[in-house]
Amino acid sequence: MLIDTHAHLDSPKFDNDREEVISRALEAGIDTIVNIGFNRETIPTTMALAEKYPFIYAAVGWHPTDAIDMRLEEDLAWIERLCNHPKVVAIGEIGLDYYWDTSPKDIQHTVFREQIRLARRLNKPIVIHNRDAHEDIVKILKEEKAEEVGGIMHCFSGSPETAKKCLDMNFYISFGGPVTFKNARVPKEVMAQVPLDRILLETDAPYLAPHPHRGQRNESAYVRLVAETAAEIKGISLEELSDITSKNGRRCLSLTR
Repeated sequence: MLIDTHAHLDSPKFDNDREEVISRALEAGIDTIVNIGFNRETIPTTMALAEKYPFIYAAVGWHPTDAIDMRLEEDLAWIERLCNHPKVVAIGEIGLDYYWDTSPKDIQHTVFREQIRLARRLNKPIVIHNRDAHEDIVKILKEEKAEEVGGIMHCFSGSPETAKKCLDMNFYISFGGPVTFKNARVPKEVMAQVPLDRILLETDAPYLAPHPHRGQRNESAYVRLVAETAAEIKGISLEELSDITSKNGRRCLSLTR
């Protein structure tokens, strides 16, 4: 069995066939999915999915590209209340995004820091979004003592050196569709170096579909393709890789099933 540790199955891209997508995931051996609510629109729809399906859990947080829209005190209090829900397993996705020019860096930094502080108060792991901001991500995680809660480096895109710094701060390294791409030299190198007991798998559905579906809509069933690539890189069977990464996900997120 496999865990998809990061999906957006509440996306409008699934409005026409969401039930079928979820059924295909179960048929492919994915027995747990963590759906991510990351702003005012997607947090409620993520919670609705988690409440409807026993095998879907939720992470809630504020995405850096939406940081400009966050009503800091009010929305932090909302996230804190939701963290009391038994299906909410992490705060995220949170972090920095220097690719999309939608929120000023200083606002992103404030929103990121405040959510780390909230996670530490609540003892919840965090799910990190990092796009073109490796140095500042590591710096803020260190300064805010994020190692106290740890969490997941979502769809990791950094170097082996950055991965090592994140591992040293109690984070798991999560790999998605890009590691399956034929030209993905660095992600494959990182996966080869990350210890087996710190690897997680994800889809980020509907985004970043793995080979041979690159450029198409992604879905949770495709996490199996990521697992096959990971097993090949690590030189172990798919069954062993699936077992190890599932145990990692349950340990990291304190999952009960």
